[in-house]
Amino acid sequence: MNLTSVRNEVIELTEEVAAFIRHESKNFDRSRIEQKDSFSNLVSYVDKESEKKLVSGLAKIIPGSGFLGEEGTDTKSQNEYLWIIDPLDGTTNFLHGVPIFAISIGLRSNNQTILGVVNEVSHRECFHAIEGEKAYCNRDEIKVSPISSLNQSLLATGFPYYHSDKKDQYIDIIKTFLEKTHGIRRLGSAAIDLAYVACGRLEGFFEYDLKPWDVAGGAFILQQAGGTVSDFSGGNNYLFGGEICASGRIHTEMLKVIQEIWFV
Repeated sequence: MNLTSVRNEVIELTEEVAAFIRHESKNFDRSRIEQKDSFSNLVSYVDKESEKKLVSGLAKIIPGSGFLGEEGTDTKSQNEYLWIIDPLDGTTNFLHGVPIFAISIGLRSNNQTILGVVNEVSHRECFHAIEGEKAYCNRDEIKVSPISSLNQSLLATGFPYYHSDKKDQYIDIIKTFLEKTHGIRRLGSAAIDLAYVACGRLEGFFEYDLKPWDVAGGAFILQQAGGTVSDFSGGNNYLFGGEICASGRIHTEMLKVIQEIWFV
């Protein structure tokens, strides 16, 4: 399989779906907002229709591939390939007119990610990478920030829909990072957080209770841009384990803060 050709086709597909999302955002019908399983976990016809468009297009790019999508698409692979997709990461932002949301796609082959695309819809920035090559934003190569100290860093995080018995520890981690960094941003899209770390706008990102479709594309792009991604213990179970710490050159410092609080 020619990954470069696949990447180009995926980018073209996300541009088509991004155009649909931009069009719908201009006259969005708020009466068509639905709640999933909590009052703050929302979905709309735009999410659902975008996923249909993505699944239809991706199935043509690699026939027989499987799917794991946020809006319910769960299809077993007939080959070694699995697409992990979030058709609109940042739904709450979209529904409130905050222009920070993205399409996120990761492609796995034999349980290894080999392609990532994060299309930031509003600002028309498409972050992408394939196995063995560099990471890009549109046509420009991107790399993680050269900053190597926590006290010179800007971080991002998110707040989960469901607060476990670890919520107090999580707040304490945030408090500690606020004291040790230039600040923390909450953009509302994990895919964009990871893309921004990949291109050096942020030095690090951490969050828990995330799903595979939130991070599959962005985490891979970040790694190809020279960054490090792990779970809170420093292991590799960030895709399905619900914890992620992602950074450029401050990973050890970030993990030290997290581990001293999270595992108490």
